[in-house]
Parts: sequence; structure tokens; C-alpha cells
Amino acid sequence: MLDFKKGDGLIPAVIQDEQTLEVLMLGYMNEEAWQKTVEEGRVTFYSRTKGRLWTKGEESGNFLAVCSTHIDCDKDTVLIRVKPAGPTCHTGNRSCFNTDFNQNFLLQLERIVQQRYDERSEASYVNKLRERGLNKIAQKVGEEAVETVIAALAETEREFIDESSDLLFHLIVLLREKGLNLQTIAKNLESRHQ
Repeated sequence: MLDFKKGDGLIPAVIQDEQTLEVLMLGYMNEEAWQKTVEEGRVTFYSRTKGRLWTKGEESGNFLAVCSTHIDCDKDTVLIRVKPAGPTCHTGNRSCFNTDFNQNFLLQLERIVQQRYDERSEASYVNKLRERGLNKIAQKVGEEAVETVIAALAETEREFIDESSDLLFHLIVLLREKGLNLQTIAKNLESRHQ
């Protein structure tokens, strides 16, 4: 149970992308905003400037679908992991924090690959790979792995970066084809570290 008394009726709500774990924004909630968020599955804040509840996305359509909530140890702050329906910031940026680059782009790329699987556009390279089947996707990962090794040993840094990028992209497609994701691999690596 959240303790709204500590902050004069308001608690900070840290909003985090559930897939990339990027912090998207910080807002404030009163008890009514919290209840509405829990009940509707969309993030609602208390606007200190407007003096009312506002659901993120009510004007832009860029809603924040709640995936999970995590109350801190003092029960006066909440972390909400969300699936954003578009840019979170009113400026059109993915995050309200002006970061130089998205350190979690691989996770965003995984989401894009999933969208390509769901939409099945004929113009999509991912869809063309998918139509060729598992064997061809796996073969493509093998080709890119060889090209990455060659670039590491005999080519420029730029070529090595390009080939490494191709390898990671095709590996993400292969993982998706096998019904797996980067989180599965990360958990496996983490368990090996322990």
C-alpha cells in the first residue's frame, strides 16, 4: 500500500519502458490517480499545474499501457513499467530525458522485428526473411557471423561495426523465429555469471 501522506498527498511515479527499461518520464500521483491507473491499466497522473487528473495520452493518443507496478521500500514512490503507444514526451521524443542515444536500441529493434512479424508487410525485409523459413534465417546468421570475423581480422573498424550490426539484427530475427527473445538470453547469461 502506497503512503500518500509523506508527500502531502502526492507520490513520484517513475515511468519505465517495460522492454528497453529506459526511463521515459517522472510524474506525480495522488491516491485517485493511482486507483485509476490500477483499474484502467493506463497511467494517470495528478497534474500539479492543472490541479486535476490527466491520463497520459489523452490528447496525443500516446497512452502508457501498464505492464507492472513496483512500490519502493519506503512505500512513497512507484515504478511503473509500461508499453508506450508512441513518444512519451510532449516534444515528440521517446523520453522526457534528453539522452544522447538510446542505449537499449537492441530491445527496441526486437520490438520492431515483432511488429514486422505481426503486420506481415510485403515490403518488409523481416517478412521476406520469415517467408524463407527457419533454415534460411539460420543460414543468414551464419553468413553474417563469418563476415563479422573477416571484418574483425582484415577490414576497417567501420566495416567491423557494420558487419557486427548485421549479425545482431539477424540473430534477433532468428530468436523471434524460434519464439525466444533477448531477455531469455540475458537471463541465461546472468545465471552463468552467478
